[in-house]
Amino acid sequence: MDLEKHPAAPAPAPAGLRASDADRDRIAQILGDAVAEGRLTAEEHSERLDTLYAVKTVGELEALVRDLPAPGGAHAPSRAASSYTGAAGPAAETIVAVCSSSSRKGRWRPGAHTRAVSVMGDITIDLTQAVFEQQVTEINVTCVLGNVEVLVPENVTLRGYGSGVLGNFEVRGMSRGETDPQAPVVIVRGFSLLGNIEARPKLGARLVDLARKLRKDLDG
Repeated sequence: MDLEKHPAAPAPAPAGLRASDADRDRIAQILGDAVAEGRLTAEEHSERLDTLYAVKTVGELEALVRDLPAPGGAHAPSRAASSYTGAAGPAAETIVAVCSSSSRKGRWRPGAHTRAVSVMGDITIDLTQAVFEQQVTEINVTCVLGNVEVLVPENVTLRGYGSGVLGNFEVRGMSRGETDPQAPVVIVRGFSLLGNIEARPKLGARLVDLARKLRKDLDG
């Protein structure tokens, strides 16, 4: 008989509990791993990702991954399957422009979460040459009397959830048919007050050979 005391495992959240941002991030990662492994098609991943940000409770989120392996389980994807490079990038980053301008562009490594705050300023987030280290990258934007522009490669899946009050929130090029099923997903969420938030693919800019690189990592 094992008399040693073991700490009790944390109880799962009640199904009717309101979902938090952390709950959504966890489910988004499972979905990202699933599409990278080929368990979900690009269309299925897109549909579930849209539902992910529409439902409100933990139980509804769990239903989206009921047929997928949990992280760390026997059938969980390898590290190579869930990332595009071996190095770990920043988990989060904040970009602020107050009566000024700020930009991120070139060969950089965006974190899983980027927060952009523009108050009478200009922000450019250019992901066309970025090194993505996670399947899902989320950008949260608050814009007041300013301008925020997000540029992504043509074959990245782009999603947008936001609104504007006497301002503009626009995400163009969503659900493009030519997106690569192995490509990252960029989600732009934002609120604009007397300002402008725009996210779009940059014509001619593509992340190439993503599927081939992923297969090489898995075989290696």
